[in-house]
Amino acid sequence: MLYRRLGKSGLQVSEIALGSWLTYGTVTEREASMACVKEAYEQGINHFDCANVYGSVPHAAEVVLGEALRPYPRESYVLTTKVYFPIGKRPNESGLSRKHIMAQIDESLKSLGVDYVDILYCHRFDPNTDLEETLRALDDLVIAGKVRYAGISEWPVVEIANARRIQKELGLHKLAANQPVYNMFQRYIESDVIPVCDEAGIGQVVFSPLAQGVLTGKYRKGQPLPSGSRATTERVSHFVERYLTEDKLAKIESLIQVANDLGMSLAQLAIAWVLRLPSVSSALIGASRPEQIVENVKAVGRTLPTDALERIEEILSN
Repeated sequence: MLYRRLGKSGLQVSEIALGSWLTYGTVTEREASMACVKEAYEQGINHFDCANVYGSVPHAAEVVLGEALRPYPRESYVLTTKVYFPIGKRPNESGLSRKHIMAQIDESLKSLGVDYVDILYCHRFDPNTDLEETLRALDDLVIAGKVRYAGISEWPVVEIANARRIQKELGLHKLAANQPVYNMFQRYIESDVIPVCDEAGIGQVVFSPLAQGVLTGKYRKGQPLPSGSRATTERVSHFVERYLTEDKLAKIESLIQVANDLGMSLAQLAIAWVLRLPSVSSALIGASRPEQIVENVKAVGRTLPTDALERIEEILSN
């Protein structure tokens, strides 16, 4: 495993991070979840991502992930969670108000069974809460020791810039991490988000580097959808459908050839491609089986040659 600095912070995170969205506390059985975390830790992954809304009920995935990590020294891994999305239907059970943030960090710490999280992400931008209120709440949590670093996920670039300006003016702890979607088919962060974050010292922890599994090669043009895959699971199929167009499936065929020529799987190629950017600190993967982690970790340290990058760019822009 190789490790990268999270933005301009001093935190070192593994190039591969293990996420728990759509897996732990939901479709993945508890024993499988435990096995995946164990394999990840043994492979050198020190970065584990969660959220208060992951799982069949609020905090369910946090309970599973916390239990799986309990055998290991707390300082040996980086643990994250998130706040924003509704955890109930009553007022103040969603968003980024001070009240909701403070209530949810306590619930998350209890569910995870830890005294602090390394990163607390604001899961989305909240237009209904004054940004200064949110940033002061995050700063207070860092000072209190419940959170080591604050992060954001899928915020509009103008609000990322506003947050940095306010933190600088008020002398608040800086944001350390941004968690956006990023893969060969979704590249919006390249044009403006990354430059703004680089200037602010914010590292990228990108999710869905395999485009919901489409960049593993399991979905092929002209072939039926694999049984039991996300595309055939009613609750989550809409996340995959955006990638299952004729155009993208045709590109998959060409990308598989590039991977074969490099002696890599398509998944390894996709992860190595994401990690080609120094601004990316970690690529978040999901796994329902330990062997998936073993295969994905092989992308670490793979530098893609210039001609391969040019071929990929030609395929993606065609």
